[in-house]
Amino acid sequence: MASASLQFFAFILALFGVFGDITATLLPNWKVNADVGSNIITAITQMQGLWMDCTWYSTGMFSCTLKYSVLSLPVYIQAARTTMVLSCILSAFGICITTVGMKCTKLGGDTDSKSHACFAGGVCFILAGIFGLVPTSWYTREIISSFLDQTIPESSKHEPGGAVYTGFISAGFLLIAGVIFCTSCFKRHQGAWIYPPKQHHFPSTEQESNTGYNLKDYV
Repeated sequence: MASASLQFFAFILALFGVFGDITATLLPNWKVNADVGSNIITAITQMQGLWMDCTWYSTGMFSCTLKYSVLSLPVYIQAARTTMVLSCILSAFGICITTVGMKCTKLGGDTDSKSHACFAGGVCFILAGIFGLVPTSWYTREIISSFLDQTIPESSKHEPGGAVYTGFISAGFLLIAGVIFCTSCFKRHQGAWIYPPKQHHFPSTEQESNTGYNLKDYV
């Protein structure tokens, strides 16, 4: 019962991780630049994401421009696009697989099949967490290195936006959920590996004695 509750808790964490992963992939505020002019009316906030760049004006206007050209983008943005999409796909597969393998569901067949499905889903979550952690870390490193570069003007420097923090948190949720699912399946089989089932051998002396008795009667 405790293992089923732990798996359900891990499944909830995985759901939050999947939704956060998709949200971070689509949000346009991976890095933010606030440039405030002499007049409050001219204050603007520029945001850059993986798929679009957006500008918010203090007057309430909001405009976005999609990034159509892939080859013109920096390498870290291209890598972030690929890895974040892979993270979303793997986490979605993990949700589907663990739904079958969880103890609290009636899907997946016998105990061994559910255990294998649960372990496979946990591996998908761990891979999704790694694929989500790599681009956010790389993107943050590029932002910090550009911010500390003295040759770049202050108006062109950026800070990490909300999408980066959402990606970090989602990756952590997915990693924790994957570890819980994998360890719950490992604990289930650990006892069988340490203490193998005893094989009962029934002696055949009684059968041999009966055969000998029958042969003696015919002599």
